[in-house]
Amino acid sequence: MFLKGKTAIVTGSTSGIGLAYAKAFAAEGANVVINGFGDAAAIETERAGLEATSGAKALYDAADMTKPDQIAAMIERAASELGSVDIIVNNAGIQHVAPIDEFPVEKYDAIIAINLSSAWHMTRAAIPHMKAKGWGRIINTASAHSLVASPNKSAYVMAKHGIAGLTKTVALEVATHGITVNCISPGYVWTPLVENQIPDTMKTRGMTREQVINDVLLDAQPTKEFVQPEQVAALALFLCRNEAAAITGANYTIDGGWTAA
Repeated sequence: MFLKGKTAIVTGSTSGIGLAYAKAFAAEGANVVINGFGDAAAIETERAGLEATSGAKALYDAADMTKPDQIAAMIERAASELGSVDIIVNNAGIQHVAPIDEFPVEKYDAIIAINLSSAWHMTRAAIPHMKAKGWGRIINTASAHSLVASPNKSAYVMAKHGIAGLTKTVALEVATHGITVNCISPGYVWTPLVENQIPDTMKTRGMTREQVINDVLLDAQPTKEFVQPEQVAALALFLCRNEAAAITGANYTIDGGWTAA
């Protein structure tokens, strides 16, 4: 359990990729803070399960990723109650699919706030704690859309390109402090975020559900298979190891070959 005594905070972690990250860290003995929306009883079940797995502590924090003061308070709570802030995973994300001239402004604002700005605020608040210890791991969930574009996703693609830029910039700033900053760019992972965008894509493109899955979502992935959340989490776990200390400022694709084309 190589993360025993360390604390990981994962945003957007009540389901999907975020929960897979949390479970992977807990399995290596870390204290974990999960964050996100969902049914209170289901969240408590997951929180208790993380503690049972890790033998350490697990907290749930309902910080709203559009509110910088709540983000900062979550970081300080982790430091106070769990003793440190060693790993953060900026994973919270939402999606909306529409042509730019039909894209609701409020949806654009929300996507930029949650998918991009929250990562900046989390990183800003966490780095002083990591500098104080001389060790830290910052992992940003980007997307294949940090490297390539798809139609009708202007806000999301914009945010994910921004995440890649943020990753490289902060990596350079903290390179001499024992802190690494990397991003992981998954292709289509079968999560609620992906499932929930299917109806919008059906409407926008005039397709059936099966056509969206096979001809849109998996069309770009040569493997013709969804990436699994556990595969993404395994890569994040490796980036936390001491063997990965020289890896920083990198953008790792895990996309079934999508961006190789």
